[in-house]
Amino acid sequence: MRPKEKGNTELICVNPRCAYEQEAAKMAKGSTTTIRTAMNKKEVEDCPVMGSAESIMPTTDTCCPKCSHGKAYWYLRQTRKADEPETTFLTCVKCGHKWRKY
Repeated sequence: MRPKEKGNTELICVNPRCAYEQEAAKMAKGSTTTIRTAMNKKEVEDCPVMGSAESIMPTTDTCCPKCSHGKAYWYLRQTRKADEPETTFLTCVKCGHKWRKY
């Protein structure tokens, strides 16, 4: 649970898919509730394509959304739960633009 707005006594669930709200004053006595005021986004290390690494990176035929070039380097990362598919990260061979494909 976290405050709905700064200085507000109304609390909302930290899960973005949950719509649960509750007044802080109505919480049961002795309940153990954690209130977060800020959430930190975890940094994910990037897989840079530079120098001699370009020769070993796999490429695919796909259209870059920025320059419309037809080739991109790619790599896979597990960004969600293990039972869901990996996310494909792409980097344009020509302009270096990075994007992801789910």
